[in-house]
This record gives sequence, C-alpha cells and structure tokens, in this order.
Amino acid sequence: QVQLVESGGGMVQPGGSLRLSCTSPVWSFEPYRMCWQRQPPRRELELVACINSDRSRLTYADSVRGRFTIDRDDAKNFIYLQLNRVIPDDTAVYYCTMPAGTRGQGTQVIVSS
Repeated sequence: QVQLVESGGGMVQPGGSLRLSCTSPVWSFEPYRMCWQRQPPRRELELVACINSDRSRLTYADSVRGRFTIDRDDAKNFIYLQLNRVIPDDTAVYYCTMPAGTRGQGTQVIVSS
C-alpha cells in the first residue's frame, strides 16, 4: 500500500523554482515531525529539511539553506518543499519522510539548461 505520495518534480533551469508536495492516503501528518530527503544520481540519500509538528522548528541542510523552504498544512495533510534558485547539484529524487523512515516513491527534480 502506498504510504506517502510526492509530486511536483520535473525539469527546471538553473535559477528557477519548483514546489514539491507530499500527502498520504494512510497517515495523518499532524502529530509528526516531517522531513524531505533527496538522493542525487550515484550518491547517497541526504537530509534536506525538516519541520516539527507545530512548525516552531525548521531545519535545513547547509546546501539548501536560504534557497529552500519547508512548510506544512495539516488541515489538508500536505507537506511542501519550495525550491528556489535551484542549481545543478539539486538534481535528485526527492522523498517526503516520516519518523521511522516511512517514505514514498519520490519525485524527480532535474536542474538543467
């Protein structure tokens, strides 16, 4: 059964923007700290950003801080990742993750001119 569903990926030029979304037909996100991770080609999974349950604490990887923004809408059961001023190194499959590592199939972002 699909646990989490990510969407919003695609191809974007350097300097452009994308908004990734994540929802679940199974889980309510409201009680949980939620994160986005990514896996670039031929590289390991890396943590991108996290948001705690009451939105009081946002954390970002150094490589994306100031360019990406994580947010949540618990009424709609969505987690978002806004990608701004993207660079080629942002090319990756992006995953929404819950505690204990539950995640979806991912959504691919390709940054290329």
